Amino acid sequence: MSKPLVSPVLAEFVAATAGRNMTRAAYVAVATGVGMMVLLTVDPAYQAAHHWVDAVLWACLSFFIFEWVVRLRHAFLADRGLAYAVSGRGLVDGVSAAAVPLALFLGADPQSGWLLGVFWMFKLVPGIPGLRQLRRVLVLESGPLLSVLVIFLMVLFLSSVAVHFLERDAQPVAFGSVPATLWWAVVTLTTVGYGDVVPVTPLGRVLAALVMICGLGVFGLWTGILATAFAAETRRDNFLKTWETVSKVPFFAALGPSAIADVTHMLRTMDLPSRTMIIRKGQAGDCMYFIADGEVEVDLPGKKVTLGAGAFFGEMALLGNNLRSANITTTRVSKLLVLDLVDFRMLMARHPDLAETIDVEAKRRALENK
Repeated sequence: MSKPLVSPVLAEFVAATAGRNMTRAAYVAVATGVGMMVLLTVDPAYQAAHHWVDAVLWACLSFFIFEWVVRLRHAFLADRGLAYAVSGRGLVDGVSAAAVPLALFLGADPQSGWLLGVFWMFKLVPGIPGLRQLRRVLVLESGPLLSVLVIFLMVLFLSSVAVHFLERDAQPVAFGSVPATLWWAVVTLTTVGYGDVVPVTPLGRVLAALVMICGLGVFGLWTGILATAFAAETRRDNFLKTWETVSKVPFFAALGPSAIADVTHMLRTMDLPSRTMIIRKGQAGDCMYFIADGEVEVDLPGKKVTLGAGAFFGEMALLGNNLRSANITTTRVSKLLVLDLVDFRMLMARHPDLAETIDVEAKRRALENK
């Protein structure tokens, strides 16, 4: 008796999707489904191709339901079904799968029910790497951000009370109460200035100018806090990635944590595709390279030498003659760590053992190349 084909298909699907934020198929389904949802609201286009639009929408919805069921099944098999179901990802998957069918089942008009497909866009969120950094920034800077929010609300309420006092006699309809003036305060403080409600008294206009200036200051504070924190978080992530790469290079393996941290601050990473020329013979050299991953080929007179992960090159131009002595090209996709001339001299001064190792290797290569 042959075994059912369902389990292998599910196993293959889980293997391809469970460990990733979003599969290529899911990206295509989200883009296609949202596009069809938008087309659904354009009556002439929908009337002309409603069969195709409906079919594509149902196909996308079927994919999201299938994906949700598979993920849920996989989570329960791993004894974390409840954790997945209540997680952000699980809730997005569940809403994406159930919102439209539930709306249609409850009697919503199809053109209105399918608008809930907008929730499908949230499935893209886990695949956006910068959002994790942004979430960490918001958590770390929650105190300053909330402080600025309090200032914003204070200015909002105080300006509403002040303009009510100044304008209530001149414009009783627009500024007759504090709740009514809140609309003007929000519009003015955000410097949108719709112009539907404006003060007419001299003092009211002076107040409006001050409120607009305060709005610029408040939003400038928010922008500055977020920009500074995001830049710091980006530097932190880059440092950790470079640290991980540096620690895997055999040349730096003997260094302690403090020395690796020192080296990490100096190095910059470079990802290169295959057959990319890194160094051209005769050019002035201002940096050396360490191979973190990949392979390069050194084109010497009469022979070619291959250098793999852990090797370094370009140091001879920094130790003596500043002209490159050979062409060097990647033979496959490679990750290189680059050390500039100024940092090279600082590193050699701080770590004489590294300087000695590099000097010995440079002399050995010089003898080989004669």
